[in-house]
Amino acid sequence: MKILGVDFTSAPRAGKPITVAVGKPSGQRLRISEVRSLRDFAAFEDLLASPGPWIAGFDFPFGLSRQAVADLGWPAVWVHLLEHCRQLGRAEFKRVLDAYRQSRPPGERYAGRRGDKASGAHPSVKLVNPPVGYMFLEGAPRLSAAGLHVPGVREGDRSRVALEAYPGLLVRKQLGIRDSYKSDDRRKHTPARREVRRQVVSALKAGKPLGISLELPKKLERELVDDGSGDLLDAVICAIQAGWGLLRHAQNYGLPADLDSLEGWIVTS
Repeated sequence: MKILGVDFTSAPRAGKPITVAVGKPSGQRLRISEVRSLRDFAAFEDLLASPGPWIAGFDFPFGLSRQAVADLGWPAVWVHLLEHCRQLGRAEFKRVLDAYRQSRPPGERYAGRRGDKASGAHPSVKLVNPPVGYMFLEGAPRLSAAGLHVPGVREGDRSRVALEAYPGLLVRKQLGIRDSYKSDDRRKHTPARREVRRQVVSALKAGKPLGISLELPKKLERELVDDGSGDLLDAVICAIQAGWGLLRHAQNYGLPADLDSLEGWIVTS
């Protein structure tokens, strides 16, 4: 069994690839052996098609809020919703969600999922800072097309399991670290942020906060601490969250029994 952690981007390229941590579990330990960079969606689709057994934590929303789907009159079955959004394309998807946001009362512009509120994640209809709506649009339909098993959402190949992950949940809510640890702006790659990343890595190695001890080569540990974008660290956190789910595979990977199959749920929430 392999464990993957995927730090996703809705526009992969050489300077901002999709980042994948690869590891193997051993009881309450997770050994990360390498971190890969995927520079385009074709490489990401190849990853999804790779034979199992593996389980992966993906850092993008798997669904939209049921309220938003109902208000927009979009299909209320997950696979049909994904196909509808895919056919809209990015420009029309943006136009519709921009208009929907403006139609809602101030202070309630973004219709959130129940899991967004539980985890502190950004609403999956948001298109800027960060553009998680685009991440949903580019990520979730590819999971469905690859035939992955998405617990509580869609039956698929159970040797390839997809869990929605969110590094911010682990760092901010579960470790209680509020200081920023990353930025895509190189001018903000400060010693202070590096120190926060070092603190996070040290906590993970000690088995905090999920009871899974991170093991990794010294060279890779230095790269996690030195990477100002935080992409390497986020990918590793996604792998740890997937590992937490794997330990609970008999209990639907630790996901709530009453999760909304249209919205999905963030593992460890």
